[in-house]
Amino acid sequence: MYIVEGNIGAGKSTFIQLVAEHLSYTSVALESSHSWKRQDHAQSLLAHFYQKPDRWAYTLETLTMTCRVKQHIHEQNNNRPFRLVERSIYSGYHVFAYNSYQSGYMNDVEWKVYKDWFNFLITGRCTQPLGFIYLKVNPEIAFERIKKRDHLEEKKLTIEYLQQLDKYHEMFLRKQHNVLDDIKDVPVLTLDCNQDFENNPEVFAKHLDRLKAFFTNTQRFTPAMQEKSDTTRVR
Repeated sequence: MYIVEGNIGAGKSTFIQLVAEHLSYTSVALESSHSWKRQDHAQSLLAHFYQKPDRWAYTLETLTMTCRVKQHIHEQNNNRPFRLVERSIYSGYHVFAYNSYQSGYMNDVEWKVYKDWFNFLITGRCTQPLGFIYLKVNPEIAFERIKKRDHLEEKKLTIEYLQQLDKYHEMFLRKQHNVLDDIKDVPVLTLDCNQDFENNPEVFAKHLDRLKAFFTNTQRFTPAMQEKSDTTRVR
């Protein structure tokens, strides 16, 4: 299992689906964000968070943590060696929840409860991924992309929030600041995704070449493994 990480607007969903189209031996699992984007009481939980983060941060982060732990356990039992998973329990902890705590959206008690639940849920249950694939995008570019896609729940999202998330993605994936011992040795492939790779085949081809090399360096790839992999499916 490989985990694709990156800021909001980095192009994670697009990237992993393009990879699946070009590399037949890969399969993908998109983020289960529908759980916190459902329209309850006219607005999703995510929209509530963007409007009033100090009220909804703990609720949102607890829900996303639960969903991501379930997904991680499910995916680690998948027998496809080249499985790309969008986001993870680790960025949920090191980036999104930690940012909420540092920004004052979660108080000390809520942060302690969150950490206790996190440690309980992952200890002895979640195995480390083979690697992280970090789609690095400047917050300003990500913000413009988000405005173009015009998702209802993202109307209140600010450039300042993206800048904070960018800082903690860097601390988590590149500086490994205070990262969990379980993932300190997990290799990270960083791809500069400031250029539009969806509509630029040359840019995407370069990313694909680096990704294939990353696969080779992180596990022993044999023809038999490719034969065992099913035809690409997006789930």
